Formats: sequence, structure tokens, C-alpha cells
Amino acid sequence: MSPVAVVGGLRTPFVKAGGVFSGYHFLDLGSHVVKALVEKLEIDPLLIDEIVYSTVLLDPRMPNSAREIILRSNLPDTISAHFVSNNCISGLVAVNIVREGILSGRIRTGLAGGAESMSRPALSLKPAAEEIFIALARARSIGERVKYLSKLVAKPGLLIPQPPSPKEPSTGLTMGQHCEMMAKEWNISREDQDRLALRSHMNTARAHREGYLAEEIAPLELVKNDNIFRPDTSIEKLSTLKPVFDRSEKGTLTAGNSSPLTDGASVVCIMNAEEAARQERDILGYIEDVRFAGIDPQDGLLMAPAVALPELLRKNNLTIDDIDIFEIHEAFAAQVLANLYVWEHGWDKYNIEPIGRIPEEKINVNGGSIAIGHPFAATGGRLIVSALNELKRSGKNTAVISVCAAGAMACAMLLRRE
Repeated sequence: MSPVAVVGGLRTPFVKAGGVFSGYHFLDLGSHVVKALVEKLEIDPLLIDEIVYSTVLLDPRMPNSAREIILRSNLPDTISAHFVSNNCISGLVAVNIVREGILSGRIRTGLAGGAESMSRPALSLKPAAEEIFIALARARSIGERVKYLSKLVAKPGLLIPQPPSPKEPSTGLTMGQHCEMMAKEWNISREDQDRLALRSHMNTARAHREGYLAEEIAPLELVKNDNIFRPDTSIEKLSTLKPVFDRSEKGTLTAGNSSPLTDGASVVCIMNAEEAARQERDILGYIEDVRFAGIDPQDGLLMAPAVALPELLRKNNLTIDDIDIFEIHEAFAAQVLANLYVWEHGWDKYNIEPIGRIPEEKINVNGGSIAIGHPFAATGGRLIVSALNELKRSGKNTAVISVCAAGAMACAMLLRRE
């Protein structure tokens, strides 16, 4: 089988939700990067076989958002499109669908990515109000309609729109609450969390100064750069922030050591390597393998990377020493540190043997989600482009991506330059 090549990728600036992108729907952000990448790579749109796109904050009015992106991007309407959603690994799931389509010979060129507008989530009604409106729509007489309308008049609070719930359907707890439990179980200190967050900001600030982040970004109107990272932060400043998920003296997760609500989009172009050669494309790198994992949410909602990454290395006969760069998604500093601990020490419950300590200098060398931001479905594409660009700059060859997801799932991806 011909290798699966990544020939390019772009993202919007990642910006704080409720700010400069608050007027954009997630489809606006997704369409923007798709059009920008097609233009940058000078791709003949007729050679694009498929687009797989994702978002997490679903809009029920658009059941196939990927198809809408094609229609909004002035691409040929003959391109097939598929929409996926799987929490924070949504973008990587989209990429893997295109990858598997190429490996099977079904397609030769595809685009994959994800977009998120946390500024403009689709709202819903309370279940009780939904039941009333459904009954109202089915009513056959004026008397029945009056009866159901009177229920709404009696309880006007039912008409207040509801934002997407941050709680896990299976547990009733938020991701932050789960991560607080992980921090306590694995003895992750507040000090270590703040140090990791500081490193994320400092690495992001350096990458910004060096122009590395600009290589990834397709500016949108007057917005050219990410606006979340704080080059002037410090351990002292981070230590003053109060816990937000466990407000007792035992709480350790703060706004400073957690990823922020973010708007943004990303996309990558993936080709059969023979097709890339035929088009005389520069190849950023190759997707060698992808592994997904799931565990019991009660064992740690964001601990599935502890299973996925060792499995990826084992299946490819690799060790930590063989990997040049690790892009580890920073949902929370505590989540990264807990998984690092298990990778180093093992996890008997899931038969995970230790794979060793990952050197800090190999991890998120150009910043991570705490400082750059985390538009859920767009993070996977960002990590792929960031890893491959860094391999190119440094002359190194091998990178691994690790992303946790709600629902106690994870994805690990192996990338090579050659």
C-alpha cells in the first residue's frame, strides 16, 4: 500500500471564546480554512475525492456539516462529505477516516479537520419544554393547543434556552471535576500543574516570536495571531488563581492550568503518496499508524491516553527513545501529568507496562493547548501540522500525538517525515 502523506495544513488563529470570532459560526471558520488551504496548495478542486469534517458543539439544524462546508467553499458539489463527532479526538477521527480511505484505495486525496465556535453554540430547551412543544405540534384542536400553551405560561422558566451541558452523560460530572479526581488519585500537585502551564505559555510565546505559529495560520480578516497565550505570566501569578472545579482547600485545577474556551478551525490535506509524487507535491510527512482506546470513565475520564500511546508504540516496535517529538494535548495540566506518571510507572488495572519517562524537552516544544487554546474538534489538525512542521525545522523524523477525550477515550497517532 502506498503511504499516506500529509501535504499541508492550516488553521485559523485560536482565540478566546466570546471575543473577536464571536460573530462567526463554526461553519464560517471551517469554510475559511478549507478555502485557504486549497488556495495555498493550489489544489485542483476536481482532484479532491472526499472531505471529512467535525465539530463537538453540534448544531442539529445541520446534520452533515461537512457537506455544508463544501457548498460554502465554492468547491465542486460532486465531492463527497462526511461529518463526525467524538469530543476532543474528533479532528483525529476525521483524519483517520480519510487515511483509511486512502489505504483501501477508495480515494486518493482528501481533506480532514474540525471547527468549533464556543462563542455560538446551538441552544436547546429543557426536556420538559421539548415535550410540551412536541405535543403542541401534534395537537389537533384549539382546546388542545390552549392546554399545552397554558403549561408554558404557568412555567415561563421552561422557555429559557439551555447551553450544551458540560457534564458527562454517563457520570453527571464535568470534565474538570473528573480531572480533579484524577489529580487526587495520582497525587498531582498544584505546583506541578502550574509549572506545566507556565512552560506551555513560555514555549508558545517563543514559537510566536520565531514565527513558527504564523506558518500554521490562515488569518481571518484582521485577526492574524492566537490571542490566548500570556508571555508575561509567571509561577507567582498562576499561584494566585483560585480552583474552579473543587473550591475547597483540596482543589488544584484553576483557569491558569486548564485549557480555555476557544474558537477556531483547522484542516489538513492528505494524499496517497503516489498521487502526491505525481502532482510533484512537497510532503510534510506520513501518517504511519493510529490507535484509539477507551476505558471506564470511573477510572479517570481523561486517562485513556495511558492505554492508547503505549499500544501505539508496542504495535510499531518503538520506544520513547525512538520518538523525537511528543505533541500531548493539554486539556488540563493535571491530565498530562497523570498520564505521564502512568506511562512511566505502568497501570496494572489495564495491563499497561511502563514505557519510561518522556523527557520534558520532547513534549509540546512550541506550546500546548493551555496557552494556544482548545477549540475541541480543531485541536487534532493543529497538532498534526505543528508536529510535522517542527520535524521539518529540526531535521528530525518521528513524532507521536496523544489526545484525550470525554467519554474516557483517546487517540494516539504516529507521524514520520520520511
